Amino acid sequence: MKVFFLLVLTTLTFNVLGQNVAVTGAWELRNGDEQHQLFFQDGFYLHTVHNGSQFVSSQGGNYEVKDNTLKGKLLFNTADSTSVGTSMDVQFSVSGGQLSLDLQDGRINFNRLDDGKAPLAGVWRITGRKGEDGKLTDIHQSGTRQTYKMLTGTKFQWVAIDPGKKQFSGTGGGSYTFKDGKYTENIEFFSRDNTRVGASLVFDGKLEDGNWHHSGLSSKGAKIYEVWSRVKE
Repeated sequence: MKVFFLLVLTTLTFNVLGQNVAVTGAWELRNGDEQHQLFFQDGFYLHTVHNGSQFVSSQGGNYEVKDNTLKGKLLFNTADSTSVGTSMDVQFSVSGGQLSLDLQDGRINFNRLDDGKAPLAGVWRITGRKGEDGKLTDIHQSGTRQTYKMLTGTKFQWVAIDPGKKQFSGTGGGSYTFKDGKYTENIEFFSRDNTRVGASLVFDGKLEDGNWHHSGLSSKGAKIYEVWSRVKE
């Protein structure tokens, strides 16, 4: 099964069968042992496939909606880097908690997992980090390299890419909770090391002046204090 998916730069709402329908949030498709994760949030759209703990593929890009058609341009594709920069059109419809995509191989249907509503829901990029001296240092992305972290209502995914060089550095994701100042990630897929799948990481988290302050121990046991800011259109 060939499924196209993109990294969206505009918040997506559209009219289907006379109703105003939002695709914001998380969607899922299961095809045998394969699980397809499809996320829309605040202008970004990601889709990843994994088979149990085994990472299979991920890709993404920019898109716009015209007449119930998703018009996209790929920014990364782990299965075929030569496709980065190419465009595609995909017909779609939404009905009864199901998103249908019409592809060359036929129609496929994703089921909604959440509606993208939560205090931390959004697309974030790291903008600051505290060093061992306790001082906060600004972080600026340079060149065409891009690193994002998307959170829907219940799901998360980070991705590190360089569209200019058609390079993919890594991705990981799964489910998360944020309650009483504790942010917990449950890893469901990880492109670099599938032995991380099944692990849960707990951090202190808070929203301050619109930024997400994230602190605790990394998966390698190192102390971290990061500041993340929302990606704006």
